[in-house]
Amino acid sequence: MNEKQKKTLTRIFLSFILIVFFHFLPVTGWLRFGLYLVPYLIVGYDILIKAFHGLKNKQPFDESLLMSIATLGAIALAIYSKSGDYVEAIAVMLLYQLGEFFQSYAVGRSRKSISQLMDIAPDYANVKNDQGDLVQIDPEEVPVGSEIYIKPGEKVPIDGRVIEGESTMDTAALTGESLPQDVREGSRVFSGAINLNGFLRVETTKEFGESTASKVMELIEDASSRKSKSENFISKFARIYTPVVVVAALILAVLPPLLLKAGGHPYSWQDWIYRSLTFLIISCPCALVISIPLSFFAGIGGASKKGILIKGSNYLETLSEVSEVVFDKTGTLTKGSFTVTAIHPQEMSPQELLHLAAHVERYSTHPIADSLRKAYPNEDDDCQVEDINEIAGHGITAKVNGHLAYVGNTKLMDQLSIPWKACDHVGTTLHVARDGRYQGHIVIADIIKQNAKAAIKALKAEGIEKTLILTGDNEEVAKDVADQLSVDGYYSQLLPQDKVSKLEEELQSLKGTKKRLAFVGDGINDAPVLTRADVGIAMGAMGSDAAIEAADVILMDDDPFKIAVAIKISRKCLRIVKQNTYASIGIKIFVLLLGALGYASMWAAIFADVGVTVLAVLNAIRCMFERPEDPNKYL
Repeated sequence: MNEKQKKTLTRIFLSFILIVFFHFLPVTGWLRFGLYLVPYLIVGYDILIKAFHGLKNKQPFDESLLMSIATLGAIALAIYSKSGDYVEAIAVMLLYQLGEFFQSYAVGRSRKSISQLMDIAPDYANVKNDQGDLVQIDPEEVPVGSEIYIKPGEKVPIDGRVIEGESTMDTAALTGESLPQDVREGSRVFSGAINLNGFLRVETTKEFGESTASKVMELIEDASSRKSKSENFISKFARIYTPVVVVAALILAVLPPLLLKAGGHPYSWQDWIYRSLTFLIISCPCALVISIPLSFFAGIGGASKKGILIKGSNYLETLSEVSEVVFDKTGTLTKGSFTVTAIHPQEMSPQELLHLAAHVERYSTHPIADSLRKAYPNEDDDCQVEDINEIAGHGITAKVNGHLAYVGNTKLMDQLSIPWKACDHVGTTLHVARDGRYQGHIVIADIIKQNAKAAIKALKAEGIEKTLILTGDNEEVAKDVADQLSVDGYYSQLLPQDKVSKLEEELQSLKGTKKRLAFVGDGINDAPVLTRADVGIAMGAMGSDAAIEAADVILMDDDPFKIAVAIKISRKCLRIVKQNTYASIGIKIFVLLLGALGYASMWAAIFADVGVTVLAVLNAIRCMFERPEDPNKYL
């Protein structure tokens, strides 16, 4: 609890204790009024001040005015009737403050998860001055390409690439992933992550304003300004509803007694004024005005704890209506990097074949060469590699320990008149020969992400009706990935404009329904499709800045399984919003009728206002909590 919450709770307890104490004092008349006025002012002075300022600023119609009129009216009736029963009026104010306390506490809890993300902002960057000493400067003053130094326990100030050192990074605040990430020379590091142990020298790759921490904070700050349809409805509803109920309460206080008097029937001004005041308390729209925005706020906070950034409650609401999810392939469902997936030797062992190919490709900058070096990291041994010759579009030849070796595609083998064997594995096939004899082939492919299959199954379990892949890859690769993941369909060999066209077709098929479409991508060429979809979901860790800027939802750890988690959170949030809306309005209408007919006391009014508000707030807090799911249960 913060200081303001502690102060409010102290006022509530003090007021309650005084009410109980005064109840047993044998005092009457104005002394009794004076004594009970003390707990009333202790617990309600700020509400009275708010009501006064509202009248002064010509913005009177809010719950503070309703509470002030109702409680002061109840006190006036107690004085008029000489009953000395001031407890109802004080109890109304006390329980209203209790409801406000619960609401404030709930907002604080949901804000806490978001403030943890806000804490990722680095305070300084370590750079070397002209004397070679480390000095701390503002991260905004560090240009791209500078060298910064990160000590153990410090936050990474700016995105960059490790050029010296090894360490472990805590990225939980960014990605929601509790498992630390190991980094070494060549690894990318992101601002906001915490360096746990090693000393790192990092070359910055972005300006501070474009770094991950800055982008995340911008997204969080902007999220509150993007309101959902439900929130906009409640805001409009409250502006119209409040003055209407004030007028209705005045009519209830004046019209029935006048009609009864005109008809010669017995009547009591005191009774109808009491009903009017009860009506005012019941009619306060606190439960709706507080719980609906709180539900969305808690939902966004709960998602952020899991490394899912949702840019606004409007996107959270749209996400709950998604029935079709369309994926980009490379970098979204697959890792987006070449990996050795199969080794088929002819005359040597698999390790020897890989060893030979890695040596030939040792000095190549091609991504395929990089994948071979990763598969055989010890290629820098005593072997002699010379006379390297790269043949564009064919492959590479080189002398390895005096033997002429060839690594390339079928064109190279055909050019050298070396018989080769086809492979039924999907991917890029590298054929290897030595001294004119075929030695076998190695398959390089983009492998599917660990949780991609579980993600598709989890989406189906959430009721997603259709999953689709749009990719620029060839038919064979697209079909292989689609079959492995059991998606409902795919389109291959698409240019960026073709992706937009296909998405338009899918959107057209949903036109006229309440169903929505989400697109998931990570590359620059996905930005137009992310923008066009009802909900754009971007891979945040490895995705491009353009994709992140265009997207409405960002997965900070690039895990496709989080798509199903995000949809689950959004649907839970919207269920709670509907529960609070229907329950609040239903109970209020019922008790309002009872109050107008004289069957509801102030205590019933307190329940209809404060009680329902507290229940709605407690229900809204559930949006923050979603049990962690194991992707393995879907496999």
